[in-house]
This record gives sequence, structure tokens and C-alpha cells, in this order.
Amino acid sequence: MTETYVILGAGHAAGQLAQSLRGNGFEGRIVMIGEEPYVPYQRPPLSKKYLSGELPIERVYFKPPDFYNKAEVEMMLNCRVDRIDRENRQLHLNNGQTLGYDKLAITTGSRVRELPVPGAELPGVFYLRTIDDVDGIRNYLKPDAKLVIVGGGYIGLEVAAVMVARGLDVTVIEMAPVVMARVVDRQVSEFFADVHRKAGVKIENGLAVEGFEGDGKVERVLCPQGRHFDADAVIIGVGIVPNVELAEAAGLACDNGIIVDEYARTEDPAIFAAGDCTNHPNKLLGRRLRLESVHNALEQAKTAAAAMCGKLVEYNQIPWFWSDQYDLKLQIVGLTGDHDQVVIRGDMAKRAFAAFYIKGDTIIAVDAINSPREFMASKALVANKTPVDLGRLADPEASIMEVAKD
Repeated sequence: MTETYVILGAGHAAGQLAQSLRGNGFEGRIVMIGEEPYVPYQRPPLSKKYLSGELPIERVYFKPPDFYNKAEVEMMLNCRVDRIDRENRQLHLNNGQTLGYDKLAITTGSRVRELPVPGAELPGVFYLRTIDDVDGIRNYLKPDAKLVIVGGGYIGLEVAAVMVARGLDVTVIEMAPVVMARVVDRQVSEFFADVHRKAGVKIENGLAVEGFEGDGKVERVLCPQGRHFDADAVIIGVGIVPNVELAEAAGLACDNGIIVDEYARTEDPAIFAAGDCTNHPNKLLGRRLRLESVHNALEQAKTAAAAMCGKLVEYNQIPWFWSDQYDLKLQIVGLTGDHDQVVIRGDMAKRAFAAFYIKGDTIIAVDAINSPREFMASKALVANKTPVDLGRLADPEASIMEVAKD
């Protein structure tokens, strides 16, 4: 009898999982269920080239739509799962139907963290997470329009870079004292803030948003002590939260994500999970993680697909991320927060440098700005916990591959 493998979700992890199931030799039925009307697509371009109009939707897709036909993946789009029945291995859908499964992969990803303030429902107030979000935003983004971005993280700053280049009047409001506060050192944060300000972006740090107001659409952003900012449109980017509600309701263990092992297996032998929605172990870092990154979604999906096919391939990699702002490519290796000092290598004035986060005499994370050599070398240095000579590390004349201690 033909086995049915169901992929719940239609994002990066889902697209990779479908491809990898076929690559691992699975010949049974594959069904993918997604709430949006689109086949899996890439999210990073949404805040950059798709938002600017440089990239057509066809180039945003993870794979062309006909890939799924050729791979014999049944697509159930505009469809939602209301309940997972683990005992009977069935999914209850919002159209009243049920779908049985032999194995289930949960790749439900994450959603935007909403800002619970008055006026957030006004037309012209947007979140940026989906293709439809971007298509709606575009209608409001005319030259000289006043755009207020709430949140100075990756998404907010990427949008700011795109929009100020298109002639909009852009203001970024960030509650933290610096931009990208969760992910980079203050020196790196101040470098990016300076680049944005020189491009014409106004940045307001240490400021909360209390609400929005306007007559029929957003017109002002309200802040404490009577401060306000005029706005033709607002984009909110204050983080994301994992979509774990279906898994929790089904009784699966969750703690800041669906709990999985190093093979993407949940406690239920028929259910696997991958991507933003998972909490997984990382032996290289010695702790459990929930990561919000394309790299994690793709690589963990490969592990999940292998495990579903009876092949145990451990997922154990150093996290890495990236952000494109203007002519700057920020590439991050590892996770910060547990470091003793930061060593800068290169010249910030020339917009090409790397910040090395050091604990003891080892590198635990790196921010590489227009420095691909440092980025590539640092993957191995971080993963292997290689002791380095800090003096040579700071010297740009010393080869990055030769800073390791003898």
C-alpha cells in the first residue's frame, strides 16, 4: 500500500523537504498543505528586491511551480489544518475534510509579532512577512511619501535602505538604544546607523510607540511625552513568534518551538519538524536553539527528510545569517551574547571589516561586512573552537587562515 507523507506548511523548509524526500528515494504520496495561495517562496527578497520591484514573483519562488507537478507533490494551497489527530494519524482541515498520513512533517514556520497598540488596524499600517503584505505596501510607497518603520532590526533596516533609495522620507523608530541590538556589537550597530543616516534615514532610538491615528488611514505615529511622527504608511517589524499551536494542541512537547532531536524527530515517531518552528539541540554550541534563518530551515529540512526515509543524518551546524543593506553585505557566523571582547579587523571607514566576538582565546561569532574571506574562514574557526592569536587577528595584513595558534 502506498504511504502518504504530509508536509504541513509551505515555506523554505517545506520546499526543501519535498525535494529531499524524492532525493532520498521516497516514491509514495507527498502532500503539502499551505495557508497562502503560493507555492513555497523565499522570504529574504521580500524586504529587498521584491519590495523594490527589481525581482518578479517568478524569481521569488523556491522552485518553479511546475517542479511540484514533476515531483508528484500534491499541493493543497489556501488550506488550513485545524487539528492533528495523532491517535488516528489524521489531519482535520478547515474545509471539513480529513487527510490521513503515515508520516507528518511540521514546517509551520513563524509569524510576525503584532504590536498591541491603538490604531494598529488602520489602513496603511503593515507587517512584512508575505507576498501579499508586500503587494499591499507597494500601493502606499510613492516618492516623497512619509514612511515610518517601527523596529530597527534586519527587516526594518533593509526596508529603510530600499525605500530611502526610492525617494521616500523614512523614519525608523527603535525602542532599544541602538539598532540591531539583539544581534550585533554596539560598534557594528553604530556603523550601520551612521550609514543609514548619511543615506537620509532618520533613526529614533530609545523610543516606544504608543499608537497610531488618522482619519480613515494612518496619518501619525504616537510616542511618549506627546511626540508624534507624520506617516503616509507604517511598517512594523518587531520580531516573529513560532507557529506551534497545532503541535501544542496535539500534545507534542513545545518550549519556544517544537521540541525535536538532532534528527528532526518529535516525541511521536510518525511526526517530524523543521525550520523556524523547532527547538533543536546543537552539539557544537552545547545547547538547544530555535533559529530564524533560511540556512537552518533548509538544512534541518534535509535532515528531517532523511529521517522520514529511515536514514539518520545528524543536524549539527554553526548558525549563520545575512542581511543586505545598500552596498553592504552583513554575514554573521555563530551567536553572540557570551563573549568577553570584540576584535575589529579591517577598516570601518572603507566599509569592509569584520567584528570577531571572543571568549577567552576562541572566536564564538563573527560579523563580516563586505568581507567574504573572513566570513568563510570563520565558519571553521567557530565550529572547531580554534584558539587564535588575538594580536594577529586584529592585523589585516595577517592572513585570516593563519591566525590560529600553533
